[in-house]
Amino acid sequence: MANSIYRASILQSQLLFRPSLSNKHSVPKKSNLFCFASSQLSPIRSEVSFCTGTHLIPYPNKVEKGGEDAFFVSNFNGGVIAVADGVSGWAERNVDPALFSKELMANASSLVGDLEVNYDPRILIRKAHAATSSKGSATAIVAMLERNGTMKVASVGDCGLRVIRKGQIVFSTTPQEHYFDCPYQLSSELIGQTYLDAVDSSVELVQGDTIVMGSDGLFDNVFDREIISTLAIHSDVVDAAKALANLASNHSMDSRFESPYSLEARSKGFDVPIWKKILGMKLTGGKLDDITVIAGKVVTLPAAAS
Repeated sequence: MANSIYRASILQSQLLFRPSLSNKHSVPKKSNLFCFASSQLSPIRSEVSFCTGTHLIPYPNKVEKGGEDAFFVSNFNGGVIAVADGVSGWAERNVDPALFSKELMANASSLVGDLEVNYDPRILIRKAHAATSSKGSATAIVAMLERNGTMKVASVGDCGLRVIRKGQIVFSTTPQEHYFDCPYQLSSELIGQTYLDAVDSSVELVQGDTIVMGSDGLFDNVFDREIISTLAIHSDVVDAAKALANLASNHSMDSRFESPYSLEARSKGFDVPIWKKILGMKLTGGKLDDITVIAGKVVTLPAAAS
């Protein structure tokens, strides 16, 4: 969840998920498993697809409405995954920050097979953004896997993605910020960012690669080394997504944890008052936030008989 609205002067292909609420006093969590394959198999080679698990934990005081993150998973082509994070600053204007992110993802999920999109994540962001009428703004990331193993990624803001191969991170997205805690964001306002500001990437995936996509609620609270160690323990993608989300949630509520967020804050000049520094104290702690995790495993399909 980004906190700041950027201002110039001040600043369903498959499923859209939202946790169901069985107990308003508990944090609802939802895990899902998707293993999907291309409907068209090449007669001369194997093809790849995603087997994907998801988990979402809302911000503690936003449990009843399911938080402000949104995501979708599609089985189109080799698979499409995406996350959007509603900017919480809109609540100060009496606008529900969840409306924009959820509509954006609903629009994107319905457009993955659009001919004009041409299986290009940047164009998908453009068309989904243009179709979104809700007031607000959101960061967003989309990854589209082709059957030949090429994954194309487009992102605006600080949702992120990692590719892990044989215990090493071989690809990582880079967040975009105007300033600390104010990421680039797609907006209902003309002064926001657009698909033209998206960072485009392409990476070749192989069988056994693991993809971890998430909102900043994951990456602000969990280090890359912790992602690697968690995946080493949890080979099942549903278990991995749940474990990473729970780890991020635990860190977010630990005031003594030196999180990625607190380290970045200190590097940008945000810290405890000078008298606390004299006593040897420093800014620590995780960041309470909505946490969305999509964990995907790249699997190959047998070549079809000629």
